[in-house]
Parts: sequence; C-alpha cells; structure tokens
Amino acid sequence: MAKASKKFKRILLKLSGEALMGNQQFGHDLDTIKKICKDISAVQKTGVQICMVVGGGNIYRGMSGAEAGMERASADYMGMLATVMNALALQNILEQTGVETRVLSAITMNAVCEPFIRRRAKRHMERGRVVIFAAGTGNPFFTTDTAAALRAVELECDALLKGTQVDGVYSADPKKDKNAKLYKTLDYKTVLKKDLKVMDGTAIALARENNLPIMVFSIHEDGSFAKVVSGKGNYTLIS
Repeated sequence: MAKASKKFKRILLKLSGEALMGNQQFGHDLDTIKKICKDISAVQKTGVQICMVVGGGNIYRGMSGAEAGMERASADYMGMLATVMNALALQNILEQTGVETRVLSAITMNAVCEPFIRRRAKRHMERGRVVIFAAGTGNPFFTTDTAAALRAVELECDALLKGTQVDGVYSADPKKDKNAKLYKTLDYKTVLKKDLKVMDGTAIALARENNLPIMVFSIHEDGSFAKVVSGKGNYTLIS
C-alpha cells in the first residue's frame, strides 16, 4: 500500500458499537471485528499514529435506558461500561494481528485497562501502539462522539475519522430515501443548521472551535480506512 499522506501524523478513528455487530442484532461479530482490525493494522504499518474511541450501542445505550425510565446518569454510566467491553474486544483482535494496543479508560478500572492520562496516551502512540479510549469522557450526558472530538483535540490529532454504516454524510437516510444526496464536503455550520445527525452538536461545535477536520466514511468497505487516510476512496469532509 502506498505511503499514507504526510499531513496525517496522528488520527483518531471513531467507531460506533453497532459497527462491531455485523449482521447480528446484539453483541460482537468476530469476523466483522477482524476485518476492521485488519484495516487498522494496514494503516498503522504506514507509520500513522492511531487512537480510537468506540461506542457501546451494540451492548447498551444509555439514552435508551433513560427513555425506558432509568435515571439518565446511571444509564449513561452503564453505557460507558459497555464501551470498555468493546475496547477490550478490539484490543484482543488487534493484538492477534500483531498490533500492540493499549486501552485507556476515563473510568478507572486498573484490573483491565489503564486510566486515561493524556501524556501517557501520547507516549504510547509515539511508540507505535494503537490507543483505544474507553468509557467516553467519563461523564454522563456526553456521547462517545463528543468524547472522540475531545480526545482528538487533546491529543493534537490531525483529523477525526468516523467509520459509519454508509460512505459519507447524506441529506437523508440513504437506506430509506433513494433521493438522498451525498455530500462530498460540508462546513461545520451547515451540519449544525441542517441537523444532519452525523455527530451530535457538542462534538461538531468542539471540532469547529479547534479547526478539527472530520472525515466520514464506511467502515464496512474493505480497505476504506487506508484509502481515506491516503486521501482516496469515498468520504465526506467536514471542515
């Protein structure tokens, strides 16, 4: 594979919990996770420093729990624990592919992962390790999208890449609306004004305030992560 673009020294990959389910209704599909990890490994071998934030919606979604009657803060903490499970699953498969990986959690649980310390995270990446940030921001009422934007800014990443179920940002759900328009480029203001749902408003606002580019692509296309990192493939650029 061609050398990744020099403009990307360090990137953050955001994955939803649903991305790990494959065609299942719940939990983990190991074949899907192995394919995603293979793509991550290919990019890591080019010398690009990679950190990740993963959601927990394939196991538990705090918002759904709150809607069902649970206290929102408690439901969100349960969702954060689900992200730790996903991070450990990704770590396991990545290390089976030969990629040294560290899980850093915003909620301290030393028996299974390291606590999030910014300088430690940077040092891990400088040593060629993939760092997976778990437990969101560690606070209820904030999504893992916001955690991704926060960590990308904190760690001075060159871009935030969001791997989704489709190949970019559309004007409507392309699975429901055949006339949905694919945007190749967008600005932060338009995303917020049109409420395009690619990431929550807090994440978009944080990216805008810090000039953090967001690239939205399909995580399920073979080699798509590497293509986007090298400036090729299909994606929507938000800047």
